[in-house]
This record gives sequence, structure tokens and C-alpha cells, in this order.
Amino acid sequence: MSEEIKTEKKSKKKEAEAVVNIYTSFNNTLVHVTDMSGRTITKVTGGMVTKHDRLKANPTIAMFIAKRVAENLKELNVRSLYFRIRAKTGNPAPGPGTHAIVKSLSREGFKILNILDSTRMARGGPKKKGGRRGRRP
Repeated sequence: MSEEIKTEKKSKKKEAEAVVNIYTSFNNTLVHVTDMSGRTITKVTGGMVTKHDRLKANPTIAMFIAKRVAENLKELNVRSLYFRIRAKTGNPAPGPGTHAIVKSLSREGFKILNILDSTRMARGGPKKKGGRRGRRP
């Protein structure tokens, strides 16, 4: 009977939640995972996965980023994730790697609790450079 109690205690390990902050531009992909209080758990970028600059914002590279993140999160027994997706300010859509990261992490067995788009939108502000007729070649 004492053996049954020991196995129950081992399986009742605390499952943690984390926030996955994804920033995707059309040049790079950054994934920064924090705990619920905002302390960094892991941070992986496109440059840490590939040598080629042109591939850093690629969905295939994003899958490798997600795989690295998943390994680090499984060590810390994180099971549930909140996603905060951010694109470059003013862009209507995030970069190409966002969907691949979310899909890869859900396939790894993580539970998705929420997906939030926190892209900043310009509200006027300072004048853009380039002059009246814009930047010309």
C-alpha cells in the first residue's frame, strides 16, 4: 500500500504555466519564454538556429526554434502556454514563422490557453523620413 502512495506523489508533480512571447518580422524570428511573473525561462532566435541571414524568418527555421523551446520547457515541467504574438509596428500581419511555432508547440503536447496579438499600431507620432515624395531609387 505504501508503494501506491509513493507513485501517486511522484505523478502529482506541479505543472507550471508559461508565457511565450513571439516577435516575427520579415527578417527574423524571436521567441522569449517567461514564467507568469515575467522572469525569463528561455530565449531562442533565428540566428541561434541557422547561419544564413536570409533563412532566419523562415517557417522551417521557426519549427527548429519551437523544438528547442519545447526541450527547455519539458525539463521545467511546463505544460500550459499563453501566446503573445507581436509583429513589426504597423504591420497588418505577423511574419512567416508565427503559425509554425504555435503549431509545433501544440504538436509537442503543450496545452494552448490563450493567443493574444499585441502588435503595436502607430497613432500619428513623428514624421516618417523620406520627404514629401517618399524614398526613390
